[in-house]
Order: sequence, then C-alpha cells, then structure tokens
Amino acid sequence: MTKYQSVLQHLENHQYHWLITGVAGFVGSNLLEALLKLNQKVVGLDNFSTGYQHNLEQIKELVGEEAWLNFKFIEGDIRQLEVCRNACRDVDYVLHEAALGSVPRSIQDPIQTNESNVSGFLNLLVASRDAPVRRFIYAASSSTYGDHPDLPKVESVIGRPLSPYAVTKYVNELYADVFFRCYGTQSVGLRYFNVFGARQDTNGAYAAVIPQWVAALIRNKPLFINGDGETSRDFCFIGNVVQANFLAALAENPAAVNQVYNVAINERTSLNQLYEMMRALLLEKFPSLQNHKPEYVDFRQGDVRHSQADISKARELLGFEPTHRINEGLKQAMDWYVTHLSPES
Repeated sequence: MTKYQSVLQHLENHQYHWLITGVAGFVGSNLLEALLKLNQKVVGLDNFSTGYQHNLEQIKELVGEEAWLNFKFIEGDIRQLEVCRNACRDVDYVLHEAALGSVPRSIQDPIQTNESNVSGFLNLLVASRDAPVRRFIYAASSSTYGDHPDLPKVESVIGRPLSPYAVTKYVNELYADVFFRCYGTQSVGLRYFNVFGARQDTNGAYAAVIPQWVAALIRNKPLFINGDGETSRDFCFIGNVVQANFLAALAENPAAVNQVYNVAINERTSLNQLYEMMRALLLEKFPSLQNHKPEYVDFRQGDVRHSQADISKARELLGFEPTHRINEGLKQAMDWYVTHLSPES
C-alpha cells in the first residue's frame, strides 16, 4: 500500500473539519470534491473574484445531497481578518488556495496581487494560529525559482523573482516559516508546477495555457504560442495536487512539517509538444483539427524559459508519488473539457 492509499484509508475512517480557501476555484473545488467523497466536513471560503458558483454546483451534483450536507460555504474575502477568524473556527486543517494568480495580472496590477496574496495570506495565518488549527497547508508556486537557471528545480535553491506574483509567493513562505519560529504554527508549502485539470478556467486574459488551448482547439479558433514553442514546463495533473495536500496535512513525521515541497512530476514538456499531444487527443472527435496550426507570437514578459521540478524531497518526506503523467492527465482532463465546452461557444 502506498502512503497516499494509507492516507485515503485513514480519511475514510476518521472525519476531520477542513477549511478550503478559494473553494470555488480550480484547485479548491477539486479538493472539495475529494474531501466530501471521503465523508469529511468542509468549510469553504471564496469571494468569487476568480472562482465560480457553477464549480460548486458541479461538486454538489458529483458528490450527492448527503455528502453535500457536510459542506458549509462562506462568501467572504481573505483580506478581512474577521472573515478569516470566522472561517477558521473549530477547523482541524486549512488548505489555503485563495490567491490572485497569473504572472501577467501581477505585472499589470501589483497592488491587488499583493493585497490578496500577502495581506490575505497573513490574515489567514493569524486566524489559523489563534484558532488554533492543527496544520496550515498553502499553495506556494514554482514562480519562486525566478531566474535561477539550474534544472531540475530543488527547493533549497532559488533565484531572483521575475514578477510581483513571484514576490508574493515567496513572501508567503517567509511568513509561514516565521510563524513556526515565533508561534509554533505548523505549516507546509506546496510549490505547484503548472497544474491542469477539470474546472480550470478557460476564459479571460489570465486563463492557464491548457484550458485556453483546449477551448481554441474544440472551437477550431486561432491558438497562440508565446515565443518559438520550445519553452518547457513541468505540467502537473490536479490529482497529483490533491494527493500532495492530503499527504502534507496528515504527515506524521515531524521532519515533514514546516517545509516547502515541489508538486510536479519531474518531466519537461515543450509548448510545441503540448500542442501536438492535445491536438492528437481531440482529433478523432474534431476532424477539422487535421489542418489546424498554431500561431507564434512574442515571448511573454516575466516568464521563465524552462521549468522542471525535483520531487525527491516530497517523495522522501511525504511519500508523494504522482499518479498521473502528462498524457494520462490530459486524457482525463479532455473528457471534462469536451463535456463542458461547446464547439459553437
């Protein structure tokens, strides 16, 4: 039995009280689905700035009325301390996913990014300390590695941030570490690498590359690749992220706590390779894609050229082992996108 299987079995037999911030968003809604299916009690907090009511409605339909009774939703903003205090009341574990993501958004509006990602983070950390919760798990980011050239990325070696977003995510790690040193607040940071999967936003200027491209392909519309297409990323399926959160929350080894971990699969996929994988997966259902070609545009400001994670630390201390490589994750994600996106939209 893997460590993750053991944790899932434990959750099936023990009910805890969880808080998920950003619960109506992509990662948050997937965590909610997984926890409710394990008969856990969940409080969800969201202000719908980047999350959606329809994500919650989908979860309700997926888990059923009985499991849904274990969920309480609070519409509120992490930038308000009292909202955070209320959400943390009687909570065992916090899964903090709420943030203003996107490198381009942070370059365009650094003040809003800082208010949500730093001030909001600090509010929730204070509320978690005072509750007190057992453990605070938070979404860190691979953007923290900045301009450091070495591959694969190792948690202990970072460069200079390349965007305001990256600065905020590094500040989160510093605050979490200081709260352990000053107050004994247990935390674990998870540096996500290019997560994708069901319920990821396909709309708007800040949509992640995979959902944006799926929408373009399904609708046979122009698809834009920044740069020459040889930029590479360590794309990580959402199921691997759910696993990492559960392992971090329930880790029993004291050495595993108050750490930061890469969450990825330790593989590099170029944008050109990603495009061909996605087109191939959709070709049978959408034959018009036979002649589809991407359009190449300028490199995007603030982007790193290559990204790949060393996940040996997560393997050793958390028992993390990815369940989905990129092709497996894409196949599963495509089913959701094809079902939920109309070619005519």
